[in-house]
Amino acid sequence: MTWTVRPERPDSPAAAALWRAYYTEVSDRWYLLHEGRRTDPAELEREVAAQSGADLVPPRGHLLVARYAGEPAGSAGVRLLDAATAELTRVFVHEAMRGRGGAALLVGAAEEAARASGATRLILDTRSDLVEARALYARLGFTETEPHNAVRYAEHWFAKHLA
Repeated sequence: MTWTVRPERPDSPAAAALWRAYYTEVSDRWYLLHEGRRTDPAELEREVAAQSGADLVPPRGHLLVARYAGEPAGSAGVRLLDAATAELTRVFVHEAMRGRGGAALLVGAAEEAARASGATRLILDTRSDLVEARALYARLGFTETEPHNAVRYAEHWFAKHLA
């Protein structure tokens, strides 16, 4: 079985399904940890719709979809914040596909997309409970930095200089 990673529009069926799966997982993890419940279905629908990914289309953004054996298995987005800085977002691999190298492949492809757009630095934010994500970013050469945004749920910020 092999991975493929290709750009895709955020409104494609595969990308939309991956976004919904990603948002459901991270939202449920937060609510279960802090309130002992899953995400309210109305909130889930509202937030998934509100964050369409319209900023993840060329020329200032890219959404990458990874497929494993031809099936959508993960995604990563990158958007230019300024001429030199891009932000990594929506890094996600379905739970059943984890441990097979897909996340590192997606982040590598996002780095290439950022470089191709002229970025020399890639930044991201994540949460404390997403320990797997923090370990992945550290393993891939990202270093923890001071906050670069005021996103409500952000607790850790990372950066990587792109050669």
